[in-house]
Amino acid sequence: MKEFIITTDTTCDLPIEYIEEHNIKVLPLYYSFDNTVYGDKINLDIKEFYDKMRSGNMPTTMAVNPDTARNIFLNLANEGYDILHIAFSSPLSGSCSVAETVARDLMEERPGIKIKVIDSLCASLGEGLLVHKAVMMKKAGKSMDEIVSWLEDNKLNLCHIFTVDDLHHLRRGGRISKTTAIIGSLINVKPILHVNNEGRLVPLNNVRGRKKALISLVDLMEKRIEGFENENDIVFISHGDCLEDANYLASMIKQRLGIENFLINYVSPTIGSHSGPGTIALFFMGNSR
Repeated sequence: MKEFIITTDTTCDLPIEYIEEHNIKVLPLYYSFDNTVYGDKINLDIKEFYDKMRSGNMPTTMAVNPDTARNIFLNLANEGYDILHIAFSSPLSGSCSVAETVARDLMEERPGIKIKVIDSLCASLGEGLLVHKAVMMKKAGKSMDEIVSWLEDNKLNLCHIFTVDDLHHLRRGGRISKTTAIIGSLINVKPILHVNNEGRLVPLNNVRGRKKALISLVDLMEKRIEGFENENDIVFISHGDCLEDANYLASMIKQRLGIENFLINYVSPTIGSHSGPGTIALFFMGNSR
């Protein structure tokens, strides 16, 4: 069985220590402040990134560069690896399409190269949790084809539910209207959203106040985890520079559902540019998205 390597995007939001420990190769997505592009060789400190947003400096984002993707894939293939790439949800970014095009072109040019691109239909640590599942299966000795089959069969059981602190970032991304953002902010409405089966961000409901929003995330998880209790040895939580709220969410899940293990990390700048500071997102395996 030929050795293979797992690749993904910076939008997986996995900690750098995890990426390095498991030898995962990452395709960079980019973000820009004041005509300076970050995301590959140059990066802002994550707290500085969110502080800039809090001060009203709004970033723009860009997908994976095709030449960068080609170089990463080609270098790995030249080292003798097959490649399993787990990509950011295609409705949210052009990066999956870039990876698919580059993979197809390389395999046509060099018939010995094997690259499989999975459209994760996931975002942030949802994509990261899917990568984690692939990593664990690889460590258990599963073949690349076996892992591909599992990912395709199970990715729609990877639940994403989240809340944001500032409605105006969702307005900028076209998720809600300007009027909804203004009125919602005035009455302290906190939306609960999820990623649906098409890989799109869509609203579920609204609650009044931050604490109720966090409780609602656990309420939804409790319903969706039924039948999948054994699939959740670890739960992932990402946050937009609000670690205290992330830890509070984890403590509620531990108390109510008995789950002990969590991976908590920042929402990366590419996604945080659209969700904003104060985002809290919860990821787990469940009976439906």
